[in-house]
Amino acid sequence: MVKLLIGHKGTGKTKQMIALANEQVEHSDGSIIFINKNARLTYDLKYRIRVVCMEDFEHITNADEYIGFLYGIISSDHDIETIYIDSILKHADFSLGDIPEFLERLSDISKNYGMDFVVSLSAEKEEMIGVDFSQYEILN
Repeated sequence: MVKLLIGHKGTGKTKQMIALANEQVEHSDGSIIFINKNARLTYDLKYRIRVVCMEDFEHITNADEYIGFLYGIISSDHDIETIYIDSILKHADFSLGDIPEFLERLSDISKNYGMDFVVSLSAEKEEMIGVDFSQYEILN
């Protein structure tokens, strides 16, 4: 399942995402991955959560490359329960127009590999034209 945290910058999405990840890792048997733009959150997350900093992968420049990157993460760990993606619009030159297809692709990956995605987006529902919100769980 793909779960969304949406709202403009400064509405507490990242703090909520950190709390969700830290809570989940306490009772999780699988791996939890947290993808962030930089290493700023490394010490806010519990040590069992794998933190991936996108600044280390500067050549990922579009949605197709980002999806390929996710497949690489998945292929290296078959026990992933959840991948948290914080502020996707700050990664790899994403725009609001890329979001509907990206979320559909995440949904397909989720179904195929039995894992969840939690994605935060700095936008309001009304701004995300083309997103079928009935397919996703809104967490805030």
